[in-house]
Amino acid sequence: MSSTHPHTPPSAGEPEHPTSPDSPPQHSSRRTVLRAGAALTGVGLAGAAPNARAAQADRAAHAAAAASGYLVGRGVSDATGEIAEVGMMGYGRVDQQAQGLHTRLRARAFVFADRETDERVLLVVVDTAMIFESVHQAVLKRLGEKYGDRYTHRNVMIAATHTHCGPGGSSHHLLYDLTTLGFHKKTFEAMTDGITEAAVRAHEDLAPSELTLTHAELRGTNANRSREAFERNPSDLRGHFPDAVDTQSTLLRVERDGRAAGAVNWFPVHGTSMSGDNKLISADNKGYAAYHWEREVEGADYLADAAPDFVCAFAQTNAGDMSPNLDLKPPTTPADFGHTRESGLRQYESAAGQLDQRGTKMTGGVDSRLVYIDLSDVTVEPEYTGDGKQHKTAKPAIGAAMAAGSLEDGPAFPGFDEGENPLWDTISDSVIYEASPELREAQAPKGIFVPIGEMNAIYPWVQEQVPVQLLRIGQLYLIGVPGEVTVCAGLRLRRTVAETVGADLRDVLVAGYANSYFHYLTTPEEYDSQQYEGGSTLFGRWQLPAIQQTAARLARAMRDGESLPIGPVAPDISGKTISLQPPIVLDAPPLSHEFGDVLTAPRANYRAGERVTVVFAGAHPGNVLHRGGTYLRVEQRKDGGWRTVADDGDWSTTFHWERYGVAASKVTVTWDIPKGTDSGEYRIAYEGDAKPVAGDPKAISGTSPGFTVSG
Repeated sequence: MSSTHPHTPPSAGEPEHPTSPDSPPQHSSRRTVLRAGAALTGVGLAGAAPNARAAQADRAAHAAAAASGYLVGRGVSDATGEIAEVGMMGYGRVDQQAQGLHTRLRARAFVFADRETDERVLLVVVDTAMIFESVHQAVLKRLGEKYGDRYTHRNVMIAATHTHCGPGGSSHHLLYDLTTLGFHKKTFEAMTDGITEAAVRAHEDLAPSELTLTHAELRGTNANRSREAFERNPSDLRGHFPDAVDTQSTLLRVERDGRAAGAVNWFPVHGTSMSGDNKLISADNKGYAAYHWEREVEGADYLADAAPDFVCAFAQTNAGDMSPNLDLKPPTTPADFGHTRESGLRQYESAAGQLDQRGTKMTGGVDSRLVYIDLSDVTVEPEYTGDGKQHKTAKPAIGAAMAAGSLEDGPAFPGFDEGENPLWDTISDSVIYEASPELREAQAPKGIFVPIGEMNAIYPWVQEQVPVQLLRIGQLYLIGVPGEVTVCAGLRLRRTVAETVGADLRDVLVAGYANSYFHYLTTPEEYDSQQYEGGSTLFGRWQLPAIQQTAARLARAMRDGESLPIGPVAPDISGKTISLQPPIVLDAPPLSHEFGDVLTAPRANYRAGERVTVVFAGAHPGNVLHRGGTYLRVEQRKDGGWRTVADDGDWSTTFHWERYGVAASKVTVTWDIPKGTDSGEYRIAYEGDAKPVAGDPKAISGTSPGFTVSG
């Protein structure tokens, strides 16, 4: 079955086919299947949530009587960009071009407001590799147009989960667009639209809430991928992490009427569970943790529920040297799918288990500070350098060790190694340092591969004016750092802020990958080892002391109630972007077929646990991004109609696209039938958009023959 008709935006909740008037709402049947899917994972709040909810119910009367000092809003929105013929961001591999979708990328937003002063902060956690200044600027502009000066640089933090399998091309700086054939406007707009929409939903969801902060220890979920560098740190740092890993899992839970309505978890682990060989867009381990809790446990329907009953985010902290690959070997595909789910489930179980902890009831105010610093020209005072001398940062430079990539998570360019690179070390000593002696103090012993700061004078390759932020939510302090912070570098920052404001060290966290991106942040001792992380610390040996000095300034200002000038804000360079990606010229169906035709039909019968595969005559998915919608539906016949039980955002489905000839496309949809799925008749539906020679894309669709599923 197939059809072609003018494109209309995908409906966010209505079934494609009519149902009987007596049928239950669409999301009810979906939630039944989702809970069956949770059984397939074999875990969960499937064991923890009932106890947690019972404990919360016991406290309901007390919670209702207590006057909350906070208003909290929650919001979630789709932020998925292009899913085909776009370079993926994270591994820096030209050959990692997206060919479809496994899990959608989402933005999750929380507004925390002090009811007494109306001071507020907005925290957004996004399933993406990095938050570039381009996105930061665009979102702040849109929020300003809608809310005036309510949400600004100072009180908005946008942070990435750091998946390495999302679409790239959202930066205005050239270095990050090299593997994506330049800037991708559609991906950029999808991300900024999703972030803004999540923020607006959080703003509109503001309601009296209680906040509770808890901590737990999560082991067996991260490994130090840069042990040689870690061991160079002094004993006061190494002693804090006896196994060279940060095991603190922190949860900020939002309660309304005595039950959990939302949560934010912070735990340091890289988004590299998915392999660099994987070609499907994926939110990786933290995205899966949030998806599992919201959808498989709490039954959220992203297509129908603009305001889910429960919203959770799994945010990063100092994950710079924390790998999810416990054997310290790069993952392979398709085994990486299982590793991703396992890591996500471990993080989820730790977070959900904290719902039963009494924790610390949050009191006090909400506050924020942010400054931009020119990180290429910071004078660092002796108090922070560690050697009693004043030092300066330098223009950014890429080290040879950065070109090697992280060998434990995914190597980059052949011919380079972490640690010593004799050829490039010699070139640095004999050419670059001779040409620019002032680089030596700040950058040595780095063997400079690319003096990228000098290239900035010709074209903007990397950012030099970077934001550093400090947010306070009751007793919790978040240090917003625009990069990848090692655990020991993070500990120095946390100690600096905790000592200044008088906070418990556990309650001071680094919020990594926040607001912009400047690559890595290592201690000077780690920097000297010139592993991948040190080679990627662009502004030299004194970069951490410069950030530490800035964090202390922010903390003093917050403690003393003083405002700070914002400093040298990064310039808007949106007019300098380059895009070399060839456009989609034309879609045509395969010979003797129409769009939507089924090229490979499903079998007649399946059992739960088996995989259904259907191939359609499709079109390029980049014509129209179905943000907030879906490219596929798994439908069950019920009460005389068809009801959606899964879509392209579900873990159980995949959407593969491949070019077929010159202008034709084959779309392969798979569905791994969850254990416990109801017996009955099902079918697979495809939704796409085909580009004609002239004019706008036209919506197309196809539906497979029905098949039966038995338990």
